[in-house]
Amino acid sequence: MHGNEAPSEWVRRWSHLIAPGSTVLDVACGAGRHLRWLRGLGNSVVGVDRSAEALAACEGLGELVLADIESGPWPFAGRQFGAVVVTNYLWRPLLATLVESVAPGGVLIYETFAHGNETVGRPARPEFLLQPGELLTACTGLRTLAYEDGFQKNPDRFVQRITAVRELPPPGGPSRHLLPMWAS
Repeated sequence: MHGNEAPSEWVRRWSHLIAPGSTVLDVACGAGRHLRWLRGLGNSVVGVDRSAEALAACEGLGELVLADIESGPWPFAGRQFGAVVVTNYLWRPLLATLVESVAPGGVLIYETFAHGNETVGRPARPEFLLQPGELLTACTGLRTLAYEDGFQKNPDRFVQRITAVRELPPPGGPSRHLLPMWAS
């Protein structure tokens, strides 16, 4: 059972964009590594997964929803969240719904496997691998702040990542989304 691993570096890098006290949805949350991280930042968290065993490891973290989002209805119809986080999960029929689930002023932080991963390991089936630019296309309507599509070492994998916001109309100028500083 997973859950005690460190949160994704991509999620950690961009979680400062989540408004304080927001409700954050973690899709296919597993045993809760991101639920723990995001709750620790002061957010209310909602996790959805189809594994009762995984959700049991998240007990007490926040709202937990047991649902098979690939063959059942979307359990959050009509709801929007201050942030939607997805890592290592892809179900293409859900992409538009995930984007729609980002509230005005909210952020989508998404990272999963991409085309090319079949040459280095699992997942290897095309239905689990994003095609070049696929996340950019899926996030039309959001403002993309960061996007990566390429190969990562240790562990070797091909990934695609995006951080995108649903902007509010600016009251007096352009929105300011602070980009993280990295030491060189």
